[in-house]
Amino acid sequence: MPSQFVPRSRKVRILATLGPASNTHDMIRSLAEAGADAFRINMSHGTHAEHLKLIEIIRGLEKELDRPTTILADLQGPKLRVGRFAGDKASLRKGQNFVLDHDPSPGDSSRVNLPHREVFDAVEPGMRLLVDDGKIVLRVASVAPDRIKTKVEVGGTISNNKGLNVPDVVLPLAALTAKDRADLAFALEHQVDWIALSFVQRPEDVAEARRLIAGRAALLAKIEKPAAIDRLDAILELADAVMVARGDLGVELPPESVPPLQKRIVESARRLGRPVVVATQMLESMIVAPTPTRAEVSDVATAVYDAADAVMLSAETASGQWPREAVEMMNRIATRVEADPSHGARVHFTETLPDPTTADAIAQAANTMIGTVSAAAIVCYTTSGSTARRVARERPAAPILVLTPSPKTARRLGLLWGAHAVRTRDVTSFEEMVAKAKRMALRHGVAKGGDRIIIMAGVPFGTPGSTNVIHIVRLVGDELDRYGSGRGER
Repeated sequence: MPSQFVPRSRKVRILATLGPASNTHDMIRSLAEAGADAFRINMSHGTHAEHLKLIEIIRGLEKELDRPTTILADLQGPKLRVGRFAGDKASLRKGQNFVLDHDPSPGDSSRVNLPHREVFDAVEPGMRLLVDDGKIVLRVASVAPDRIKTKVEVGGTISNNKGLNVPDVVLPLAALTAKDRADLAFALEHQVDWIALSFVQRPEDVAEARRLIAGRAALLAKIEKPAAIDRLDAILELADAVMVARGDLGVELPPESVPPLQKRIVESARRLGRPVVVATQMLESMIVAPTPTRAEVSDVATAVYDAADAVMLSAETASGQWPREAVEMMNRIATRVEADPSHGARVHFTETLPDPTTADAIAQAANTMIGTVSAAAIVCYTTSGSTARRVARERPAAPILVLTPSPKTARRLGLLWGAHAVRTRDVTSFEEMVAKAKRMALRHGVAKGGDRIIIMAGVPFGTPGSTNVIHIVRLVGDELDRYGSGRGER
């Protein structure tokens, strides 16, 4: 028998990455029960057969837990790497010259192969090249068609196939490699809910991915390149959601630049009503330790105070020793922050002005009504999810119970702040709309007898984009007895 669906009181969502530490049915279920709302499959690692196993487990949990399950497939994107070394490594001293070239022979302390023509075509003297997540810093001295001469600014040991970052220029590289295209086709074939696009440098990267996806999944753009910051608003217009991917941002930019950029990205996404995920190193120490540092706790809390839609765990749940404990910790931090009396005011520091549409006017009115009539919940009917996104943009104090006939929509809403999606048949009349909203609010525990709820819908019913009705009703204690429990209802 499926477990009874109980919406979480926490509004921020938790996105957990799956990997060797969390690739079994029991562990994935344990993460969901601990608080994970959505699951990330990192296409950089593993085979399609392994990814399919994870997808099947997650979809199975949908029936077991009686709630929509959300899957995000994260594409790898282009990876720039140096070649191999004689003896597998070399030592670079500060101030020495070091050459990157097209010679495929093993490198040494004076040179190494760089098999990426795009870098030779793009870099200019004075630009930085960062190796191994910035542990080694090279400054370009001169560029020839087959040779980049650099001076070592930060030395150290360089080893085979270490990653290279080029932060000072937009590289003439598409965000989608041949591997990404194959991974994307696989993910769409198996109906994942979200595609995360890596290496986004410009709006055209997002437009190309959206063309290939063709509406079969929602698209999340990862903001991890300095070039993407320069065109953030245009990227946000084309994406369905964004991620503050602080790992690469922290490599290519000074670390002190990342916190204000995080706030800027979150605020910009919220203004446009795009879900925003804050990611990377949130509880990093919990990869090997059962408790986080106080600084990590504060980091998660900051994202919750900023009203990000979701916070993400990476290696903590994918390969760490304490995956369930990491989710439980993130859940406890978020729950405690949202219980802070100042939280409600802080999440409204960002002004989200409504567009001049009926749907936006109704969403804004619903948010105001919560305080005026002390409503326990907002119940919104939606086909595409647009109504739920508009309501969530207002960051209402009450939970949002989303009723939709579309399983695809219900699953995609797993990354939306405060939304609890339930798949149910659409209604055909005003009376049925009210009765079902009451019944579902009671059944799913977002309201009780004597509470008021706010109902949002569109007439004619079942027409996407037609939100034009707002209605306040009071629940009575015997509502479920009079209307039936609705258990198992679709």
